[in-house]
Amino acid sequence: MKIEAHIINAFVDGNLGGNPAGVVLNADDLSNSQKLEIAATIGLSETAFVSSSKVADFKLDFFTPTKQIAHCGHATIATFVYLRELGLITKSRTSKETIDGNREIYFDGDMAFMEQLAPSYKEIDHCIDDICSSLKISIKDLLNNHNPFIVDTGNSFLIVPLKDETTVLGVHAYLDEIQRISEEFDLIGYYIFSQKTRVPGRDAATRMFAPRYGINEESATGMAAGPLACYLRDKMGIDKDAFLIEQGHLMEPPSPSVIKVHLKFEDGKISRLIAGGKAKVMESMII
Repeated sequence: MKIEAHIINAFVDGNLGGNPAGVVLNADDLSNSQKLEIAATIGLSETAFVSSSKVADFKLDFFTPTKQIAHCGHATIATFVYLRELGLITKSRTSKETIDGNREIYFDGDMAFMEQLAPSYKEIDHCIDDICSSLKISIKDLLNNHNPFIVDTGNSFLIVPLKDETTVLGVHAYLDEIQRISEEFDLIGYYIFSQKTRVPGRDAATRMFAPRYGINEESATGMAAGPLACYLRDKMGIDKDAFLIEQGHLMEPPSPSVIKVHLKFEDGKISRLIAGGKAKVMESMII
């Protein structure tokens, strides 16, 4: 069997960088074990498999090289920008079916946005020493008066606020420890940030580590940018409804990315959000 996979960079910053995702169309006849094998062969952090749906416009299944996950931000954006380029989507709103239910997808010009849920928060103050040790930092390296939180808008991430860009750049990720903590709290991974950005006017510069899912570090994570925007609003008191999140600038090698998050409110509380950006088709491959 020969399968065509498309490599598409999502959340590109300008026309550069972004996070590459695999996209496989017409995946109706593939089993989950075949999808996992294909994702491992492609070797990117996530691959999206697109098939028909009876309850949404498209069904998307997401696989890392090691397991299936419920949602993936950059693979979603990559997929829907590509489907629109192919002429398979002509309207400004569509939807995806996932193993975690349906989500709305929106287009604004050349940008695609995916829906995420209202945030839930969990404090883990008793583990702060272990969290700091897993990044080879001290408690003094955390942002003053702000502790790490688990934030879930569809996937759970540990949001870790650091005092400055130098600290974010200088962390040493002990992947075994990050994986242990991620398994203990059922996390996708860590999302660390500071408020110092490379491009003025943006809200945070980030790095993401998810060894539990075979991802040492990646350059753009839409499902983590959503939780971070909620944290900035609810836990840091930044009174905005739209945030620009940088990622990939501080990894090696750099792959600059930017994710835009819009928060939606009911009765003064975040009721849902959309996160999105641009994407660029890079290449195709036969497996």
